[in-house]
Amino acid sequence: MNPPRPRVASSRVADAEEAGLRGGTAPLQAENMDHRGSTSTQKSKVPREHVTSEKRTERVVIQTKEKMQGRTRNPVRESPSAGNRGEGDKSRSRRANTAGPLSPNLRKKEKETPDAPWNPHASLMPYTTAPLASRVSVPPLSSTLPQSLQPKPLRDLSTDAQEKAILEDLLFVFMGFEGQYIQYQAQYDPTAEKDRLTGPAFQLPSGLDPTLRDLTRSMLKMATHYSALEAFVEVQSRAEYGAVSHALCATIRKLLKDYLILVAQLETQLLNNPNFTLHVLHLHTMPTSQCLAQLYSLGQELLRRNGLLDQDIDESIDDFDDVDNILEQLREGGDLIPGAMSSKKICKGGNVLRLLTERLATFSGDPTTKALLETLLRESSRPYMTMLNEWLHHGVIKDPHAEFLVKEQKWIKREKLEEDYTDEYWEKRYTIRDNEVPPQLDSVRDKVLLAGKYLNVVRECGGVDVSKAVKDVPKTFDDPRFLENVNAAYTYANASLLNLLLTKNSLTTRFRSLKHYFFLDRSDFFSYFLELGASELRKPAKNVNESKLQSLLDLVLRQPGSIAAQDPFKEDVKVRMNKIGLTKWLMQVVSVSGIDQDNPEAALEKYQAPQAGSEDDKDIVGFDALELDYTVPFPLSLVISRKTVLRYQLIFRHLLSLRHLESMLSSAWLDQSKILGWRHKSTDRRLELWKRRAWNLRAKMLVFIQQLLYFCTAEVVEPNWQSLMDRVNGTDADGSEVTVNGTKQVNRTVDELMQDHVDFLDTCLKECMLTQAKLLKIHSKLLTCCTMFASWTAAPLGRALISADPGLSANPATSDGRGYDPARIGKLEDTLKRYEDHFGRHLRILMDSLNYFAATESVVLLKLAHALSSISKED
Repeated sequence: MNPPRPRVASSRVADAEEAGLRGGTAPLQAENMDHRGSTSTQKSKVPREHVTSEKRTERVVIQTKEKMQGRTRNPVRESPSAGNRGEGDKSRSRRANTAGPLSPNLRKKEKETPDAPWNPHASLMPYTTAPLASRVSVPPLSSTLPQSLQPKPLRDLSTDAQEKAILEDLLFVFMGFEGQYIQYQAQYDPTAEKDRLTGPAFQLPSGLDPTLRDLTRSMLKMATHYSALEAFVEVQSRAEYGAVSHALCATIRKLLKDYLILVAQLETQLLNNPNFTLHVLHLHTMPTSQCLAQLYSLGQELLRRNGLLDQDIDESIDDFDDVDNILEQLREGGDLIPGAMSSKKICKGGNVLRLLTERLATFSGDPTTKALLETLLRESSRPYMTMLNEWLHHGVIKDPHAEFLVKEQKWIKREKLEEDYTDEYWEKRYTIRDNEVPPQLDSVRDKVLLAGKYLNVVRECGGVDVSKAVKDVPKTFDDPRFLENVNAAYTYANASLLNLLLTKNSLTTRFRSLKHYFFLDRSDFFSYFLELGASELRKPAKNVNESKLQSLLDLVLRQPGSIAAQDPFKEDVKVRMNKIGLTKWLMQVVSVSGIDQDNPEAALEKYQAPQAGSEDDKDIVGFDALELDYTVPFPLSLVISRKTVLRYQLIFRHLLSLRHLESMLSSAWLDQSKILGWRHKSTDRRLELWKRRAWNLRAKMLVFIQQLLYFCTAEVVEPNWQSLMDRVNGTDADGSEVTVNGTKQVNRTVDELMQDHVDFLDTCLKECMLTQAKLLKIHSKLLTCCTMFASWTAAPLGRALISADPGLSANPATSDGRGYDPARIGKLEDTLKRYEDHFGRHLRILMDSLNYFAATESVVLLKLAHALSSISKED
């Protein structure tokens, strides 16, 4: 065994020994003054005459005994957990200063310059939301030490002694404390959070050997990194940084615990291995130093993203610019304080995982760093995967820290579906936080969102047991079953909701019911309803009694033999009066640029809040204001939502206006066949020619309306309806079937089904010429012309014909007493000429417009143009 290597005594030992030699006190007694726990038994007095001869021997004994004695600790090296250690240091220093008799000269000197009493103490720090954060105050700085406790300068020590002193200091510095010689730089403030997060910078004393200085400086970075990581773990463990950051801090805390075990092992080597040098220490700490450097770099980047380091003034001003979060907090009853809302400055959840993934890709060529980052990513992703599995398999979001990629707007309730014309429940209740999606979920983010949304609907209908624990699912991002889990959950959720809609809630039967009522398919019941309610519907819209109309509709729907009598959903149909005309509203929407095909809801929202007080609204009658409403229960209201019911209402009002105008023109013909003025063959050839022209114009108008009605129903609605049904039932070219739980189902998604339904209605609106401003204007003028002509040719015109017919006016039995008026025929011809010119001119404009839009918009308009061409031909 190698002989023990001599080491340099501490400065306090040397000072006491010097004083003992001057005052005649034995060196061992001086040693006992400094080492209160010494077990030495050598207390015999040395004769004065042998002092000189035994000086060297006694010094060897002192050095050897100090080697055997446990290392004393500077009072400044306080552990954060040592709350009551200040008093022990106080008594220890007091005993060290008063333990033995000193020389009279030294006593005199102490009396002349007394040191301030050294009285360090610890206190409790304020409470934080980090449960494992230390609450003990930081130790006092070495700059506050009394002069009597300052160590001997390094320049007075040999190289070996310097190495031993630095070795001992480094072990304390590695744990974040100051040593006797290695101390914090003057600008470091341990009470400032930003300084602690950056890490302390250490300074080396003067007089240190250059080779030792270079080695020591290279190892001090590790101490800086360790101290900064300890502060990072305490700060990032606060509640507002989320569960992913908490898991990351827990993993780093484990690594720091391994680091402290390494320091303990190095201390053992220092005490027991005489060959342990600064070079050996450097070799032992190199791998750990690289690991801590990577952790430190990661921590600093995360702190910068959180705004805790190098925060820009402009960025801090923008903290309250997140209007959506502020409004959400207000809706939920929150307060507008920084702690009550998630600031956009906080990097948490998916952003933390993204940072780890990006660094892993950057350092993939370094095996050690790659293994470290893989460990951090694996452990940090565990709480995120727990939330993901809960969302995928139960349709529930358990996200107390608002860090999951799916955001839930809790203030949007299911009950809002009944009056929600913008689909807020489906579109806005659950949304994706686009800036907080982990890279691993980028490719499947939509599937993750839809899987949870579908399952949430099934769960609200009682189809999912949320009490069952999720088993056999991946727990981390590096699990090979990760993407398979997402795809399987999405497939199951979609199949479950489709089965719920198509089978249990009879979606296709609902579609047929809507077709009967809104598209006037097999509408014998509705013709009967219009006849019964004609007296009420002729009134101005504001005077119509809706309750009476509702009673009439209920009566008609229950009429035996009617197609509606067999409809199980007839109770859901309601009568409603809209105070604004269809054409007027559509012109408001499309007068500038037409309905936006990418976002038609933006324009349709205005339909429910029309501008009040307009002139046309006062003259609207019941026939023009009548519309049907339809109540749809959840979950069918997701597919047949308010925005789709709105489209049904628009098409219904258009078809109803054509039906009503057709009946008006037909009634005009019936009236003409009953009135004597029309049936009597006049002797005046001009009057007979006028009657033929009027009959001809009425017939043209009737053919025009019938062709338009036929086109809208047979050429537009019916083909598109069949296409929709084929897609719903999976019998189209793109459809396929899958077997779920033993039953065959269409291999489609619910969102595709919803989109197909909206597309069907949008196509019908477009091909019925309700989305083009030019076609709307022409169409409106033609219908207005037909309506005015049908009203003009009604009963009052018969009396005008009698006064224009010399034969009838001369007969007292048929004359109304006004007599024959030769000028009457001229007025009738002028009026009819205006109707003919107006109808013919606008019909030609409509033909040209149909040919143009058939080439640019929809080719189906060519069929209508061809059908109307026979009307526009000259007789």
